[in-house]
Amino acid sequence: MNKLFLIIVLISFFYADLMAQEPQSNEIVIDKIVAKVDDYIVLKSELERAYLELLSRGNTAGQETKCMVLEGMVLNKVMVAKAEIDSVVVEEEEVDRDLDMRLAQIVGQFGGDEKMIEKYYKKSIEEFKEELRENVKEQKIVSKMQSLMTEGITVTPSEVKQFFKNIPRDSLPYFSTEVTIGQIVKKPQISKEERDRIESLLLRLRQRVIDGEDFQDLARKYSQGPTGPRGGNLGMIKRGQMVSEFEGAALKLKEGELSLPVESQFGFHLIQLVERRGNEYNARHILIQPKYSESDFEKAAYFLDSLRDLIEIDSIKFDKVAKEFSEDKESASNGGYIRGSSGANRVLVSELEPGLFFTIDTMTVNTISKPIKYSMPDGTSAMRIIFYKDKIKPHQANLDEDYQKIYLAAINAKKTKVMSEWFKSAREDVFIQIDPEYESCRILQE
Repeated sequence: MNKLFLIIVLISFFYADLMAQEPQSNEIVIDKIVAKVDDYIVLKSELERAYLELLSRGNTAGQETKCMVLEGMVLNKVMVAKAEIDSVVVEEEEVDRDLDMRLAQIVGQFGGDEKMIEKYYKKSIEEFKEELRENVKEQKIVSKMQSLMTEGITVTPSEVKQFFKNIPRDSLPYFSTEVTIGQIVKKPQISKEERDRIESLLLRLRQRVIDGEDFQDLARKYSQGPTGPRGGNLGMIKRGQMVSEFEGAALKLKEGELSLPVESQFGFHLIQLVERRGNEYNARHILIQPKYSESDFEKAAYFLDSLRDLIEIDSIKFDKVAKEFSEDKESASNGGYIRGSSGANRVLVSELEPGLFFTIDTMTVNTISKPIKYSMPDGTSAMRIIFYKDKIKPHQANLDEDYQKIYLAAINAKKTKVMSEWFKSAREDVFIQIDPEYESCRILQE
């Protein structure tokens, strides 16, 4: 895979995550603009953090790597600038949904205490959310532009074989230990007491609005979603973009009318319809997320234990159980198996999250763990059982064992060529300025 394309992809995926890193309070950083693309800028502090993040993933230190990181960040800014020129947009609701998940993850890293964010970053939680929101939005625009540029690109099996054949034998990668791991996830059920507490709160807030209080003021005070600081406003939304429970309730309302409490995967909502225009509507909401007791988690663990017993006596297959019962949609659709960065059902041991690594380290192949509590990608807690299906020893790349990886490398080579041609044209449409300190990097030059 072309190394620059890899840098672009990596930056697209972890750029917003950089904000979750703990600041180095004893390090003095004199910030400045190192690159500018139209009205979009790259700060030196952003470059340094992205560079250090890439080094932490095993890349070689040095000016060449830093130049490639900067070039990747500039290319991202070119895509954002071109998206503005070409009227390519992402919906605000999509951004808010991703922001909600990212914020929950970051708060989870601080032990669930939002005040710790204010302590570490020296800014209010509202300021932190807004800054994070801009990064998440840019990340989604870049992803959409990449998709538009490369949609429809495919490779045939014969092209994959030819791509592999063209790799010099002494340049074939050597893959470290990989494992095949499945999971079945069960979220705790909301207790009647907690459900009653939330519904009662939302009904009281509903009545306060009816009695004349401003919905937006109450949203700023009570809503636990990313739109809370903005008065719960979602802006204009196209039908089909929100989860069905929310949209079904919102579209039943008349303009200005309030819903009763509505439950979705994100929590409980009090919705007010602001405006409706054809296939679009404008709504605002107050989101309250439930709290779970240890008893709730114990019930989820008991359910998973019963599934584990059935699988172990071979009365039912793991992938069938995962598809039917697991509440992690991504892995459930894949029979419960966790995909690695290659897209295959094999994960490099070095890619495993610490909790998962230490779990399988105490297991033997072809066994299933007891239920374990863990944090889901959206920051919420759940229980899961782990199936340690297989372990693949270190080996040199070959078509038999590594077809999926080679396939992805081949298709990314095609995408790289298309993106390179696009950038040659796009850079003529935007203004690009690089700080003299980085002139040697020859950013975007032939």
